[in-house]
Amino acid sequence: MALVAAPWLVGEGAQRFLSEAMLMLAMAQMWNLLAGYAGLVSMGQQVFVGLGAYCLFFSSIWLKVAPFWVLPLAPLLCAIVAAIVALFMFRLREAYFAIGTWVFSEVVSLMISKTERLGGERGVGLPTARLVDPRWLEPLTFWISAAIAVAAVFGTWALLRSRVGLGLMTVRDNDVAAASIGVDVWRNRFIAFVIAAAGCGLAGAVSFTATLYVAPGFAFDPNWVVAMMIIVIIGGIGTLEGPIVGTIIYFALREVLTVVFGLSAGWYLIGLGLVAIAAILFEPDGLWPLIRGRLGGDWLSVRREPPTPVMIAVAGTAAEGVRSSSPGLGVTRSDG
Repeated sequence: MALVAAPWLVGEGAQRFLSEAMLMLAMAQMWNLLAGYAGLVSMGQQVFVGLGAYCLFFSSIWLKVAPFWVLPLAPLLCAIVAAIVALFMFRLREAYFAIGTWVFSEVVSLMISKTERLGGERGVGLPTARLVDPRWLEPLTFWISAAIAVAAVFGTWALLRSRVGLGLMTVRDNDVAAASIGVDVWRNRFIAFVIAAAGCGLAGAVSFTATLYVAPGFAFDPNWVVAMMIIVIIGGIGTLEGPIVGTIIYFALREVLTVVFGLSAGWYLIGLGLVAIAAILFEPDGLWPLIRGRLGGDWLSVRREPPTPVMIAVAGTAAEGVRSSSPGLGVTRSDG
């Protein structure tokens, strides 16, 4: 209810700030899904941020419709690209995969910057934004950003509570052992990779809609993935609450360093990097496990509890009762 009423409670500046924070949370949650649960450390996730933005801009311009009507095309394109790229990237392991994703992002950025029909290095504006009533542009961006952030958190939670999520965590811990017990390692990682790409593409499309301008230097900026990593590392990798905590700290530090102390963008990134290094050294699991230990409880837990001996005994007794009450179930067939 508070998110719905927020545009009437805060000014446009606060709406832009909150929209940016929520979109960054969604991107960080997608990176956390890959690195924290699928064991895939991507250094090129910014490619999907850029592709999502370019898809929205040019589909809106070519179709001559308001940008929000073509928003679903951005995650769809990114999911298709990710599905194709996975066929090649999944041949790489660990550091080679991370470097491969970064190289792919740079190649796509260079290709777009050299294509004049896509605006080249200059980029392109979003003239179709005038089809949206100016009074509703900021509120719509805010509501969509909030919906994306909520979907990223609870959608990831639902995925991890499913059989696919259980397979992902098994693969993350030991992919060789997971394969040996019948877990389809490639399939589980493929699903996570495609979902993460679609999520980053959707968040990127909305982010650049708010600025009404996109260019390769901004859309495919490596700082996108750097921010995702810093947020996840500070908050706690492999936890759903970690990116939420990390996003709050990230934006709080950014505002303090840039607004209060007047530091440039480069200096605040250095400051955030130092905080991330301190978190790695003193709290390698991130701040959320520390906070959880103080507050108690596991709010968005995806942990599975093994069955207790009592539960096993009860299940065995129930199964025996079913067999005894249904004679047909107790008949054994001889192969001879």
